[in-house]
Amino acid sequence: MQNIKGKIHSIQSLGTVDGPGVRFVAFLAGCPLRCSCCHNPDTWSAENADAYTAGELVSKAEAFKSYFGKRGGITLSGGEPLCQPEFVEAVFALCKERGINTCLDTSGCFLDSKVKNALEFCDRVLLDIKYTRSDLYRRHVGMELSQAVEFLDYLNEQKIPVTVRQVIVPGINDYEENFEALSDIIKAHDCVDSVELLPFRKICQTKYDEMGIEFPFGGIDEANSLTVRETERRLKENIWKR
Repeated sequence: MQNIKGKIHSIQSLGTVDGPGVRFVAFLAGCPLRCSCCHNPDTWSAENADAYTAGELVSKAEAFKSYFGKRGGITLSGGEPLCQPEFVEAVFALCKERGINTCLDTSGCFLDSKVKNALEFCDRVLLDIKYTRSDLYRRHVGMELSQAVEFLDYLNEQKIPVTVRQVIVPGINDYEENFEALSDIIKAHDCVDSVELLPFRKICQTKYDEMGIEFPFGGIDEANSLTVRETERRLKENIWKR
């Protein structure tokens, strides 16, 4: 497993927003989706990405182990990391051998035997439930809502802890029915122990401009952080009533 190779777009050595605690974050290259709010269009292709063996990447992460504490570890993000499930499995298996916590940031668009093998070594999943309507998923993501829910069903069966995430885009999914539906999905899955609502931002616009492609949500206003934070608070209260 040490020598299985993967394509890496970039690495963040001390990340604090990609899973619990301080984390070594590797952004894997390649993604089959074309999300209208995607902040990393430069990760869609793996053509010019750097190649790492699983052993090389884990050794690089291990150098920062003293910063991880009890909660931190490694996060594989993207792109869509499950485009490279065998590499994910190899990295996570080596991490478990070396006592490093593992976290996967995914859309849940893939669920086959290779993905299930990788999930055996995963301590937590950050799952994007991008919308709660099938038409919005097809139009603004390029997959089905049912795929994400099926993925969550499997995580629930395997009792893998999950953080559900959703980017709140004004005029697209910032309405009460969406939050009620998201609450229902979470309540139906005991594996979900946290939820994060993230305000839509347009700092990625320069990437689209440099790549010469249109940012689909370029004409939409950014979300108000305070409003999103208050909505997240109310959502959590509804899901985990004290």
